[in-house]
Amino acid sequence: MSSGVVQVTGELIANRRVGAYHHLTVVAPGVAEPAAPGQFVALAVGGPTSANLLRRCFSLHRVKPSGTYGGTVDVVIAAHGPGTQWLTALRPHDAVDVVGPLGRAFPLPSEPVSCVLVGGGYGSAPLFWLAETLRERGCHVEMVLGAASEDRLFGVVEGRRAADAVHVTTDDGSAGRKGWVSDVLGEVVERTAAGVVYACGPMAMLRSVTEVAQAHGAVAQVAVEESMACGIGVCMTCVLPVTGADGLTRMVRSCVEGPVFRGDRVRWDAIGDGISRVPDDAVGAPRPGGH
Repeated sequence: MSSGVVQVTGELIANRRVGAYHHLTVVAPGVAEPAAPGQFVALAVGGPTSANLLRRCFSLHRVKPSGTYGGTVDVVIAAHGPGTQWLTALRPHDAVDVVGPLGRAFPLPSEPVSCVLVGGGYGSAPLFWLAETLRERGCHVEMVLGAASEDRLFGVVEGRRAADAVHVTTDDGSAGRKGWVSDVLGEVVERTAAGVVYACGPMAMLRSVTEVAQAHGAVAQVAVEESMACGIGVCMTCVLPVTGADGLTRMVRSCVEGPVFRGDRVRWDAIGDGISRVPDDAVGAPRPGGH
């Protein structure tokens, strides 16, 4: 594992229901201290005798490097499959095996610049910590939070504390403006003259955010939601096509080279339905008729 990454047996100290999600706080000394916004942790699921061998990866919502119990990490979980259901059923004082902090963090501007942070569903989890970090650097920060429905939004109240302004969209119009985050993003970027758009959420949303940011002259920095089984670059389940500074496209591991990428470098044309295709022009791509 890379430098600064540790594996610890943590202790759950809080499991709170927030709308459609669960907000877990885990004591994880050595994980919280070096972490930065945009990084993630990999949690073991099912207990030591479980057949669930693969960890589940979650963005860091917040960290506290020290406290009553020691360093803590917060994650937000949607209970979909057996692994996440096991995690959300944990009670205070239960043990949680944690590996982290993993991945590359959001790059921060060297000078104060206006920024827009975009979150889809519980993908917004890492953005509040990022918002506070940016404002400490003198940046103007506005957030656009979207979801299918009001109960699937995460952090609207927290966003109002962390950012200068918050804009809400829902697909069904149950909260905020009816529509997608991309419907309001252009207006916000234009009005604030934003130089950077940070986003975390479903891949289709990240693609549209990237397109809107480019159309308004802003750089998109996106944290991708690829399935990650190991979180440390070994299993190759989370590869996606990304163009490097040299103009060449390579299949890169989003857990190690990411999860944060420049949106305009991601080959969205080769990503869809949860599957990343190897573009024909990618380095190492199979050639027609080759062996």
